Amino acid sequence: MSFDLSARLAARRAEHLYRQRPLLQSPQGPEVIVDGKPLLAFCNNDYMGLANHPDVIAAWKAGAERWGVGGGASHLVIGHSTPHHELEEALADLTGRPRALLFSNGYMANLGAVTALVGQGDTVLEDRLNHASLLDAGLLSGARFSRYLHNDPDSLNTRLEKAVGDTLVVTDGVFSMDGDIADLPALAKVAKAKSAWLMVDDAHGFGPLGATGAGIVEHFGLSMEDVPVLIGTLGKSFGTAGAFVAGSEALIETLIQFARPYIYTTSQPPALACATLKSLELLRTEHWRRAHLQALIKQFREGARAIGLELMDSVTPIQPILIGSSDRALRLSQLLRERGLMVTAIRPPTVPSGSARLRVTLSAAHSEAQVQLLLEALEQCYPLLALDSNSTCESVEPHNA
Repeated sequence: MSFDLSARLAARRAEHLYRQRPLLQSPQGPEVIVDGKPLLAFCNNDYMGLANHPDVIAAWKAGAERWGVGGGASHLVIGHSTPHHELEEALADLTGRPRALLFSNGYMANLGAVTALVGQGDTVLEDRLNHASLLDAGLLSGARFSRYLHNDPDSLNTRLEKAVGDTLVVTDGVFSMDGDIADLPALAKVAKAKSAWLMVDDAHGFGPLGATGAGIVEHFGLSMEDVPVLIGTLGKSFGTAGAFVAGSEALIETLIQFARPYIYTTSQPPALACATLKSLELLRTEHWRRAHLQALIKQFREGARAIGLELMDSVTPIQPILIGSSDRALRLSQLLRERGLMVTAIRPPTVPSGSARLRVTLSAAHSEAQVQLLLEALEQCYPLLALDSNSTCESVEPHNA
């Protein structure tokens, strides 16, 4: 007996679910070169426009000159450098918590936090639309695992009634495919009433949300008592790479002792921490970035509604256009690409069956003129979904806008 991989791949193609990697041949930014073609991109998570910021690049270069280019070992051996420590202190200050702990990426932070906090005999309850890393962490923890209805405190309360052992409630802060935000005040109230801990992965909330960009917890004015475990990633609004967990002294020490993805992984390059320290400084001081981004979100939503597009309930830079079928979503994405704009089609299993969409993401690096170009392209291309698959839009290069 052998694995029939060809059949599996063929089936995925037939279902319009086959994925291919676009080749980026330029730095991240609104105007990119992908597969040899200049495009105006609305599909990265660089919400604050810092991934190619000259000051962040200079900080990385200076860090490499001072600290070299590799972490060298795990944090617990000899890989915990001064820049790592300084970044953890800065992230703790940003979140208003005693300590923060760096991880190499968000997947590892989620996996490390959940599996270190609960295990066999405990309970982990998660939102049905949580990120795959959170769902995998719950399943791998060995705890009793179940999912409550999306953003539904009553559904969570029902499941909490059946919880055993230590109980961890886990939710995204901003849901990455819908763009909506968790009802943290209600979830925290329900969790505290049942002596459960609430863990929030705010990967997409840091930067756009909160008065200082400190995310959804700041947005709602909640405390560490409300949300004991706070996760953030550095590869989105911070523009670099990695992740962190912020919380109490006891929480961070527990993760250092028990989180296997932290213990058994080589640390990030110290120069990367230097770059992130600079991006954190820009995030906290250049308030115009959040203001401009909010203006772009308003412009896009008003324009999309005028066209008649079906948007989702989002006040964040994630603005999905609900299409339904995977083939139609792919078609609209292709029509836009022929026009010089790149917007990714998101299909099952990333989203539920029948809810394929174009996931528009906006950045502080976009201009109002670029958002207007996207709206004009959508207005011309969206009606063509009803026509035959050979229809195309007139090509317009994005740098002419």
